[in-house]
Amino acid sequence: MNNVLEQLDALGADYQAIACDPNLADTADFCTAYGYALDESANAILIASKRPPGQFALCLALATTRLDVNRAVRDVMGVKKLSFASPEQTIDATGMMIGGVTPFGVPADLPIYVDEAVMEKARIIVGGGSRSLKLLVAPEVFRTMPNVHIVAGLAAPTGSSAARI
Repeated sequence: MNNVLEQLDALGADYQAIACDPNLADTADFCTAYGYALDESANAILIASKRPPGQFALCLALATTRLDVNRAVRDVMGVKKLSFASPEQTIDATGMMIGGVTPFGVPADLPIYVDEAVMEKARIIVGGGSRSLKLLVAPEVFRTMPNVHIVAGLAAPTGSSAARI
């Protein structure tokens, strides 16, 4: 978790750290318990390639959308088949547990794909690197990170045919 806040500080990011009950770390539970809107929250999800195996990417999408893993994510990763990473793969690749995964403090060689809709928000809630911390940040910080790619259509509104995150 320290490297998460260190990276935010190094980026000069405007952020607020919000402590939370680890049992309420999942997005919907957190938003309900702490009074944040789902459409102001974003989920960081690790994606793993199956063909070829061994490639990973972190995708960030609004909690009210679904990642388009079958087309958009597959295309930006340049792979034939992929899936959501397991909890074990997520810990191995990011050092973070599901419910606390954030784009900050991940290994520099892990590509991060941010859905363009995230960038339209003034501020968003994201994981803080552990299940006991969330971050309120201005999405503009993602434009300052070298391993981040902003992708139009990475996610679709819920109710579409895109895979649910």
